[in-house]
Amino acid sequence: MICSTTGTIVIPRETKFQKFPFKHSHFQVKTYVCSKTNYKPKSRFKDFNPLISTTTKTMAVEPFTSGASGRINALFSLRALRSLMMLVNAIVLLLLLPFRGQKRAVAINSGEKVGKDEKQESGRKGSAVVRVPAAMVPWRSGAVTVDQEAAARRALAIRRVVQDDDDDTVREFSLFVNARGETLFTQSWTPISVIVRGLVVLLHGLNEHSGRYNDFAKQLNANGLKVYGMDWIGHGGSDGLHAYVHCLDDAVTDMKMFLEKVLAENPGLPCFCFGHSTGAAIILKAVLDPKVEAQVAGIVLTSPAVGVQPSHPIFVVRISVLAPVISFLLPRYQVSIANKKGMPVSRDAEALLAKYSDPLVYTGSIRVRTGYEILRITSYLQQNMNRLSVPFLVLHGTDDTVTDPQASQKLYEEASSTDKTIKLFEGLLHDLLFEPERETIMNDIIQWLNCRV
Repeated sequence: MICSTTGTIVIPRETKFQKFPFKHSHFQVKTYVCSKTNYKPKSRFKDFNPLISTTTKTMAVEPFTSGASGRINALFSLRALRSLMMLVNAIVLLLLLPFRGQKRAVAINSGEKVGKDEKQESGRKGSAVVRVPAAMVPWRSGAVTVDQEAAARRALAIRRVVQDDDDDTVREFSLFVNARGETLFTQSWTPISVIVRGLVVLLHGLNEHSGRYNDFAKQLNANGLKVYGMDWIGHGGSDGLHAYVHCLDDAVTDMKMFLEKVLAENPGLPCFCFGHSTGAAIILKAVLDPKVEAQVAGIVLTSPAVGVQPSHPIFVVRISVLAPVISFLLPRYQVSIANKKGMPVSRDAEALLAKYSDPLVYTGSIRVRTGYEILRITSYLQQNMNRLSVPFLVLHGTDDTVTDPQASQKLYEEASSTDKTIKLFEGLLHDLLFEPERETIMNDIIQWLNCRV
């Protein structure tokens, strides 16, 4: 029996029909036993004409719908969208795994837990103060691990300092922990027979380290200037993946901390800053801070990274509209065409050989995040050149294939400093202090500093 809102249909038992796929609220099905020979169906309503077949044919009944199927399809689409989003999130989390382990370190005095060999070596200098990291604990992890690659670089940097015996200079090293818990390697050069008249804080360029400026630092010592060098994160003897910089603003913050440390150790002495290439860009952004500007008597910049040459491989990162996304998702991905090993940065063959055979100098392909950060800081500096008000000397080679000498010229023209000097050297390349004319470059810098001490 089928009961509907319009009447009741009595169906003989032999009549077959398809089963409904679901229950519907508009009708119900009931079965009565009756004889098909003497049964006469009756209707409760006069206007109802039952559609009954007394044969054994199969009767198909098509259920009525009220629009629910459209909502079900929409529900299935929503579930598919959620599944897709979960898949995307899983892929993103997988890509973020390689750089989840930010290192942290704790500093201690040299008299507590310095290695036996390092203690013997530091004893040769007598007054060297050493702060050695006691442990490096990975971020969000209870296990204590040591970055073997960074530890090897640091050991080499320390060995070079303690083995440098010079009758006119005392060369020392120290380690300090920055605000992010990372250990940075620093060193100093102090004149022995010359009265210290001023200070110079030195920042190296990308892929190198402060120890490369040993000869230049000793020249400054001879003129009464004590020199402090810092290996910024990922370089030289400091923590981090070699030559990888996740954020150059962190390097700027570290430079400010190091500057305060130097000034606290040498009260009353004028302090200058020297920076090469990316190190010069870090110094430029730091001195735009009014507090740092008040602490610095002047800055010297060689081949500053205020602009990057279009021929440089780092420019490949810039032309990609997806650079910010790629640098976030794949920060450590290396641009294969950006290997700087064969890039001409000096016309002195011996200087090039010494640089690229130095284990503390990175010669691999540049990483996407590092390149993006350099382009980001150059863009910032180009938009804020007029804010520079400290005295400065900028030197640049006209044949530099790494940074743009025209950007240095623009810096000189737009800076608001009243005491500013620019020197462009015809035919010279990027590493001015390692060119055959290095003595001329050093003399120009020393003469500028001596006039302002």
